[in-house]
Amino acid sequence: MKLWGGRFTKSTNDFTDHFHSSISFDKRMYKQDILGSIAHVKMLGKQDIIPKDDSLLIEKTLKEILSDIENGNVEFDEKAEDIHMNIETMLIKRIGDIGKKLHTGRSRNDQVALDIRMYLKDEIIEIKALVLELMKVLNNIAKENTETIMPGYTHLQRAQPVTVAHHILAYVEMLKRDYDRLNDVYKRTNVMPLGSGALATTTYPLDREFVMKELDFDAITLNSMDAVSDRDFCIEFLSACSILMMHLSRFCEELILWSSHEFKFVEIDDAYATGSSIMPQKKNPDMAELIRGKTGRVYGYLFSLLTVMKGIPLAYNKDMQEDKEPVFAAIDTITSVLPVFTEMVHTMKFKKENMLNAAKGGFTNATDAADWLVKNGVPFRDAHAIIGKLVLYCINENKSLDELTIEEYKEISPVFNETVYDDIKIEKCVEARNVIGGPSKEYTEKLTKINDEYFLNLETKSF
Repeated sequence: MKLWGGRFTKSTNDFTDHFHSSISFDKRMYKQDILGSIAHVKMLGKQDIIPKDDSLLIEKTLKEILSDIENGNVEFDEKAEDIHMNIETMLIKRIGDIGKKLHTGRSRNDQVALDIRMYLKDEIIEIKALVLELMKVLNNIAKENTETIMPGYTHLQRAQPVTVAHHILAYVEMLKRDYDRLNDVYKRTNVMPLGSGALATTTYPLDREFVMKELDFDAITLNSMDAVSDRDFCIEFLSACSILMMHLSRFCEELILWSSHEFKFVEIDDAYATGSSIMPQKKNPDMAELIRGKTGRVYGYLFSLLTVMKGIPLAYNKDMQEDKEPVFAAIDTITSVLPVFTEMVHTMKFKKENMLNAAKGGFTNATDAADWLVKNGVPFRDAHAIIGKLVLYCINENKSLDELTIEEYKEISPVFNETVYDDIKIEKCVEARNVIGGPSKEYTEKLTKINDEYFLNLETKSF
């Protein structure tokens, strides 16, 4: 008979057991479930809700079950439905009726809410460490490429010259925000729901603060109905994962373009590329493409849980069993993607000459030519029009702005003189942009140092 079977006159059939069971996926929370139960039973003994000797025996046996699971000596039973019932069933088999006292003063509703919060806290810490490692790798790449000039793009058209460092550091800024979002998710996950019962707490004199401290939570839920029916923290986690994957996907898209014959900006290491079964010359950026593809999965997990939760009345409903698979799948995706991506970018090689030549083409110094006119007394809108005419002339003559004679410049505007050539040199175009947020070597080096301090601060912090 099921542990909840007193109300029923017959057993569920095998199909119902299989359909209803969640042990196939929630068994990964065995450690959190047991640690939560240990904290709960210690509190029951401390509060004299159950005899102290019973509390100690249950605690000891739970620790033995934990050890047996970790040593591979336990098989979970689908008929016991979920990880919570599996652990409790094992406990009762080992110590008999005393084991039945464990569930005093709690429900599976607040138990599962506790487990998923504890599990997610651990995983967020791991993901944050992976994000931090990626940021450090990118920051080091930036340090090595403060003078590696490349074209910056808008609308995928060459726009203005920047450096590889400047481009890479844009992704570091994105990842900083991802890291901060994970911090925020952790903060709202780190609230202890146990003691909420099924939805209306209990008449037992529980010490929820004791359990909170035992399990290293920062706060206690303040409304029992919200505590058992809230999955905002899961949705917020999936949202943070989706944004993180979006950033990785954007970077992968650029690496796919940059490694193509048309760009020839980077060479992806052989360890992170594959060949063709028919075309012997091919080197495909498959890892980058897979990461880009897996982004859609994570978006799907977010929308799946949003859809599950959108029509559920208070408080707990069985629909909420569907919360764990999207969360677990997102965790598995993120924790597999980040190490691969980090090593892929760490080992790739930049083709610096190709990047520089690309920056010299496409009139990426046109804005600097317009700025030269402004500095020489021409209103910006007039300067913009003058350079537009110069660019059109260059296109017709198959020349670059650097290749025009001063006479050709003066035909468009008499304001021009020989000093314009210095201002439109690609290197000068980059170095002149020395404002906060700009691509100059001076500012970029300063930013990488700021980032190093930021990373060190993150490593010394603890939750």
